Amino acid sequence: MTEPPGRRERKKAATRQKIADTALQLFRERGYDEVGIRDIAAEADVAVTTLFSHFASKEALVFDQDRDFEQRLTRAVTDRAPHEPLIPALRHQIRALVRHCTADGTAPFWLMIDESPALRKYESSMRLRHAESLATAIAADPDLAQTPTAARTIARFVIDAFSLAREAPDPDAAVDEIFRMIEAAWEVTHHPSPVQGATTARETKADRAGSNR
Repeated sequence: MTEPPGRRERKKAATRQKIADTALQLFRERGYDEVGIRDIAAEADVAVTTLFSHFASKEALVFDQDRDFEQRLTRAVTDRAPHEPLIPALRHQIRALVRHCTADGTAPFWLMIDESPALRKYESSMRLRHAESLATAIAADPDLAQTPTAARTIARFVIDAFSLAREAPDPDAAVDEIFRMIEAAWEVTHHPSPVQGATTARETKADRAGSNR
């Protein structure tokens, strides 16, 4: 008998969470470098192939909330109410994510990442991917009317805001401080000053003249 899609998806999600929880527990007990994929599969009572059907690598087991993080940021863009400002929506999501990642008991998790070159490299590439996804969502929104370069710049700022605020002594205050700067940068892209506008026009004219030589 075939299982209903809803039940099947719930079982898959439960298995994925069990694997991630088991991996994190073993990493904490023995150290990240001392635990292998087979150790995790055995402890979670799943086949190695099952583990890899949920996680592409050992590093991915540490960042099991990767997809959720990425989706929450892109939905802050795509699920906004009509005419809702973008930057406050992104600030709200970053604040929530920072609070989650700085809650009591999370310090050993971040220490494990800081002590592992492989995990630091994975986290860096993950953040770049998040920034690209966020930039794509911003650039695709007709109400925002941003160039790809502006969208990517703001997206990078937002992703960096998470890392900077998470490491700050007062994460909430850091989020507010950083987003004041992001808001200012965003305003510049919408309302360039007369000097900036004239400079851009001169640069465009010069570029055109150069291309005609």
